[in-house]
Amino acid sequence: MFPIIEDRPGGDTSYFNNVPQAILAQAELPVFKFELEKSAGKEEDGSYGKEANVSNFPISTGLAGVSMKLQPGIMRELHWHADAAEWAFVVSGRVRTTLVDPAGHSETSDFAPGDVWYFPRGHGHQLEALGNEPCHFILIFDNGYFSEFGTFSITDWMAQVPVATLAKSLRVEEDVLRGLPTGEVYFAKGPIPPEPAAAPMSGPNTTTLTHRFPLMSQQPTEFPGGREWLVDSSRFPISRTMTGLVFELDAGAIRTLHWHPNASEWQYVIGGQYRVTLFGAKGRYREEVLNPGDVGYIPQGYGHSIENIGSETGRILLGLNAGTFQKIDLAEWIAGQPADVLETNLGLPADQIAKLPREDIFITDGEDEQN
Repeated sequence: MFPIIEDRPGGDTSYFNNVPQAILAQAELPVFKFELEKSAGKEEDGSYGKEANVSNFPISTGLAGVSMKLQPGIMRELHWHADAAEWAFVVSGRVRTTLVDPAGHSETSDFAPGDVWYFPRGHGHQLEALGNEPCHFILIFDNGYFSEFGTFSITDWMAQVPVATLAKSLRVEEDVLRGLPTGEVYFAKGPIPPEPAAAPMSGPNTTTLTHRFPLMSQQPTEFPGGREWLVDSSRFPISRTMTGLVFELDAGAIRTLHWHPNASEWQYVIGGQYRVTLFGAKGRYREEVLNPGDVGYIPQGYGHSIENIGSETGRILLGLNAGTFQKIDLAEWIAGQPADVLETNLGLPADQIAKLPREDIFITDGEDEQN
């Protein structure tokens, strides 16, 4: 049983529903790395889904993720998620989705590498490989207890309901439903989808807010040592509960020490090798080395950094479970203090304090730019 917390007047009450996590209350910080692409999952004829959630990655209570590959002609069948919204990034190949929202709007979208989609919790959708090449995409969910293999699938539902009830609900003769699958299909096999996509059987009824955003087609923010592509709800309004980023870090560059006041962070390595640090108060500190296909997880409010320790430029994908992006960098925090405050806090003399940052440092190649 979760403790009952009564409402109290005044102040910010948003934290009252947060139950302390036993895994983060130990003397040592837990492992915050998971080798997603090396894990077992659901696989069929080269298509697969592999997941990371609290069942196999216990620290990841705020977010879950899935690596999915679809071969040509394969569809991740019509389904919905009762307990999580879905944010996705296309790594390779092309993907087509259809989505129906509670207002009955239908949207069909085609996605290329670097594109993003967001489907709110409970909205019905499907995912299918487009063209003659397989596609690979990363799905991130705003609930660490979400399981890809516990979704609500159309074939599973229709197989469980008595045919008479199903026929009555759809207002068709029972013979129309003869030959339906007897259980969940999950990966549905069919021909290569037509291009352009066919219209819905009900006719066009599009949404006012698109579920697609071409993230990697945007101009990145440049820094010494790297680049950042970022999208939150300010640029992608439908994405109310998720923010996504891609960092491209040159060899030796670092996304500097920082924390996120409003969100936990789920990391997937697209390419490169990274040293990720984690600070958890009470003298607790841990490092993990992430390689391609690995996942990292940073709890909300915990200090961390991401450093490219490989010999080449690499990319890492980040998903945060808040629709508005917030961060505070260590350099930014220090630069915002009067010198006397820093002298007292850090116990350093004035000449050393004078050499500390006077502005934010977001990504850096490590070269000394102080005068």
